Amino acid sequence: MSPGEGEPDDGALAARALAGHEDAYRLLMARHRVQVHRFVRAQIADADAALDIVQDSFIAAFAHLGRYDRTRPFRHWMIRIALNKCRDHRRRQIVRSFFARARPLDEGLHVAGVEPGADAEIGGRQELRRARQAIDVLPDKLRSVLLLRTVEGMSQAEVAALLGVSEKTVEMRLYRARLKLSEMLGATPTP
Repeated sequence: MSPGEGEPDDGALAARALAGHEDAYRLLMARHRVQVHRFVRAQIADADAALDIVQDSFIAAFAHLGRYDRTRPFRHWMIRIALNKCRDHRRRQIVRSFFARARPLDEGLHVAGVEPGADAEIGGRQELRRARQAIDVLPDKLRSVLLLRTVEGMSQAEVAALLGVSEKTVEMRLYRARLKLSEMLGATPTP
C-alpha cells in the first residue's frame, strides 16, 4: 500500500514516529504489513511462525527506526529485516529439529527417523508442498533471490540493492535457484 494523495511518504512518517507520534507507527505498519507477511509466508511454511516473524520484524524495525535511511524505500528496509528474522528462525528450527530427533544416550547410536509425517494431500496440494520443500532446501542466497524476484516481484536492481550484491550476482543466483529447483522437481527450468 503506497501513500495516497496528500498523505505523508514513508520517510516523513518515520521522522514523525521518531518524534513520538504513534499514529505514524500505525500507518507505516498498515502500509507494509501485507507485503512483509507475504514475503515471510513464502519463506516460512508455518503460518503461526510467519505471523510471529512479521511481528518481530516490525518490533525490530521500530526499535531501530533511527537507522532507517529515509532516502531509500521503507519496504526494502522492512523486507531486509524480515529476511534476517527468517534466517534466524530457520537456524533455530535446525537446532530444534536435531534435538527433537535425538535419542537418550542410553539408547546408543540409534537415531530417530526423519521421515515426513503422513499427509493425505492430493493433486495440486502435493505439487505445491513438493515445490515448497524444494525451495526450503535451497541455500539462503538462492532462496532469497528467488523469493524476492518471484513472490515480491522486485526488479533485479531492487533485489541487488536490498541484498548488497551486483545485478549480475542476482541474475546468476536466480538462474542457479531455478536450475536446482528443476533438478529437484524433475522439470524443465524456466528462463
